Amino acid sequence: MKISSDNQIVRFAITAATVCGIVAIYFKWLHVNPTTIGFTFLLAILIVAAVWGLRYAIFMAIVAAMAYNYFFLPPILHFIIADPQNWVALFTFLLTAIIASELSERARRESVQSNQRRHEVERLYAFSQQLLVSENVFELLNLIPKHIVDSFSVTSAAMFLDGKQETYYLDSNGRSLFSTEQLKAICGRGEPVLDREHCVCFMPLRMGIRSVGSIGLAGCDLSRETLEAIGSLTAIAIERASTVEKLTKSEAARESDRLRSVLLDSVTHEFRTPLTSIKASAETLLSDVELDKSQRKDLLTVINEESDRLNRLIGEAAEVSQLDSHQLELHFQPHEIREAIDAAIGESRPALQDHTLQTTIPDHLPQVRMDVDRITEVLVHLLDNAGRYSPAGTPIQITVELSNGEVVTSVADHGPGIDDMEREMIFEKFYRGRNQRMIVQGTGMGLPIAKAIVELHGGKIGVTSQVGRGSLFYFSLPTA
Repeated sequence: MKISSDNQIVRFAITAATVCGIVAIYFKWLHVNPTTIGFTFLLAILIVAAVWGLRYAIFMAIVAAMAYNYFFLPPILHFIIADPQNWVALFTFLLTAIIASELSERARRESVQSNQRRHEVERLYAFSQQLLVSENVFELLNLIPKHIVDSFSVTSAAMFLDGKQETYYLDSNGRSLFSTEQLKAICGRGEPVLDREHCVCFMPLRMGIRSVGSIGLAGCDLSRETLEAIGSLTAIAIERASTVEKLTKSEAARESDRLRSVLLDSVTHEFRTPLTSIKASAETLLSDVELDKSQRKDLLTVINEESDRLNRLIGEAAEVSQLDSHQLELHFQPHEIREAIDAAIGESRPALQDHTLQTTIPDHLPQVRMDVDRITEVLVHLLDNAGRYSPAGTPIQITVELSNGEVVTSVADHGPGIDDMEREMIFEKFYRGRNQRMIVQGTGMGLPIAKAIVELHGGKIGVTSQVGRGSLFYFSLPTA
C-alpha cells in the first residue's frame, strides 16, 4: 500500500515526538539507570518497526541514540562520551535497534503478505462460487467482468473471447481503458502484461497451453499467482458455458424431434375420426341413395362439426409450436374476467349440452390485465375437459373469487378424478390419463396450452382432485 508524502512526514514527526516524550518522562520525572532507558527506547523502536516499517524504525533509532547520548550518558547535556564503555553501549544500542527493527519489519512484511494471500484465496473461492453456481450459464459471460470487480475490488474489468471474437465490458469506463485489439493481442501472445505503475493488468485465459481469451483489469494490485488463478477459473467457466450451450442445443434438437414425432402421431390419430366421418357423409350425399331433407341436414351437420374439430386440432398443433418457439403474441388490456367466461361458455356449448352449468361470479371484481382471447381459450379447454370427462347430467361449476390480489377462476366437475401420480403429469404435452385415453378422444394438448398461456400472464394453474368424486381446475391472474 502506497503512503502519501504528507503521511510519511506525519509518521516521522510522531516517531521524533515519541523519543521526546520518553526523554521528558525519564529526564524530568522518573530517574532510572541508563539500561532501563535504553530498553524503553528499544521497545518503542520495535513497536514502530512492527506497525509502520523499517525506515521509520531506523530514523527513530538514530534520533533515540542521539537523545540517549545527550541526556543520559555522562557528561549529561553534551554530545561527548567520557567513558569508552559508554561508546560501546551506544553503538550496541544502535546496532541492536537496527537489527531488531529489520527482523520486526521482516515479520511484519511476511504477516502482511500472508494476510494478503489469505484474502486473495478467500476472494478466489468466492469468485469460483459465483462462476460455478450461476444458474444461467449463458448470461455468465456478460457477468464475469462484474464478478471480478465485486470479488477483487478492482475498478474495472473487460474480457475478450477468442471463440466468439467478442469483448465483454463492465461499463463504459472499461471500453475506454481496454480496446479489443489490446485484449486480442494478449490472447494471441499468451503472456501476461502487468503495468504496476498504472495498476493495469492483462492476463490470458488459458486452458492448458491453449488461450481461449484474455482479461484486462484496472486498479489492480493483485499478485501474478492470483491473476493466473483468475484466468484459469474464468477459462474453466467459459469452457463450461460452451459445453452447456452445445449440450442444450443438442438436447433441444432431440426434444424437438421427439415432440414433432409425438405431435404427428397424436394429431394423425385424432385426424382419422373426423376425416372418416366427413368422408362417409360426403360419399352418402354423392351416392344415388335418396335422402329426405332431415337426413341431408344431419349429414351436412356432421361435416360442419367435424370440419370445426379438424380446424381446432390444427390450431392447437400450431399453437404448441408457437409456444415452444416463444413466438406466441399476447395483447394485454384490462378486462373483467366475466368477459372471458361468457365467451368461453358460448364456444363450449356442444361440450356442455348434457350438463347443467352453474356460475358464481361476485360483483365489482377488479379487472385483470389479460389477452381476453387467450384466457377465453384457457376456459374453453377447461370446460371441454369437464364436459367430456363428466357423466351426462352432472353439473359443472364455474367459480371466481379474489384472493391475495389475484382473481382466481375455477372449473369443477364430477368426473372420475385424477390420482396423485398423474396430477402433475396432466400438464405435460400430449399426456392423457391412463384410464381415460381409450375412452375419451383427445390429443393431450389442451392443458399444456392452458398452462403456458396462464404463466405468460404471470399467473398459476393447478388442480385438486379426488378419485371418484371429481376435479377442480383453477388458475389465478394478477389484478390490473
